[in-house]
Amino acid sequence: MSPGFGAWLFAGSAVASAVGGTLGMASGIFIVPILIALGVNIHAAVAASLVSVIACSCGSAAPFLKGNLTNIRVAIVLETATTLGALSGVLIAGVLPAPFLLFLFAAILLVSAWQMMARRRERVAETEDSNLRDWATALRLHSSYPDQALGRDVYYRVRRVPLGLMLMFAAGLISALLGIGSGVLKIPAMDTALRLPIKVASATSNFMIGVTAAASAAAYFARSDIDPAIAGPVALGSVLGALLGAQLLMSVPGERLRLVFVAVLIALAVQMLFSAITIHAGAHAT
Repeated sequence: MSPGFGAWLFAGSAVASAVGGTLGMASGIFIVPILIALGVNIHAAVAASLVSVIACSCGSAAPFLKGNLTNIRVAIVLETATTLGALSGVLIAGVLPAPFLLFLFAAILLVSAWQMMARRRERVAETEDSNLRDWATALRLHSSYPDQALGRDVYYRVRRVPLGLMLMFAAGLISALLGIGSGVLKIPAMDTALRLPIKVASATSNFMIGVTAAASAAAYFARSDIDPAIAGPVALGSVLGALLGAQLLMSVPGERLRLVFVAVLIALAVQMLFSAITIHAGAHAT
């Protein structure tokens, strides 16, 4: 591999991880197309993407934990449902036709975008109600974080944990069926069901996607699909991008971050609809 090619891998991964880290999404959703455009084999691209997700998650973990943005208790509770959903998706993979899955995913993204925009009109409770008893209180999931943009601490209560678990199961299921990171579905679920602030949802999602990617990367490593010449520059760029993304997340106002995430959801939904139509038309043509 030439030094110039390695530099392109480093730069592309840094940009993708900065965007993914800021939004709390798996950077692989951006890195895989970049690697394929650079001529990397699809299997090596996916394997390097998983390494990137792990590096991105680890790189942003320290700033988010130091900034008290990551809610580890919420992450541990939700990760159990996501893992079960992913395992279920692996078991039924191949049963449902690809166009149907893509249409379903696009519809879910559009609904999620609409719900996240609707949340802008809601007033988020920031005061603790000691008389409220629910799952989140029993599990001690409520917390607070210092918002640099507002210049004060923001207290938040976690709501509707059972609904959040169901949505996380669905996120893991769909991500396994489509072979994509579930961060794009986790954040809307945490935002609309659990009522987490968008910054907390993004930071917590970053923590969770690293755990999920580590299990998948082990399988690719066992099959020798991870090419060190590709994964090395990608991992280094991802760490740098994750650190930049963490700083952006902590400094950008929450409502502006919400608008950017909604725009990404709509763009991905359009892409999925186009892919579904293309596959459906190709199947009829043959």
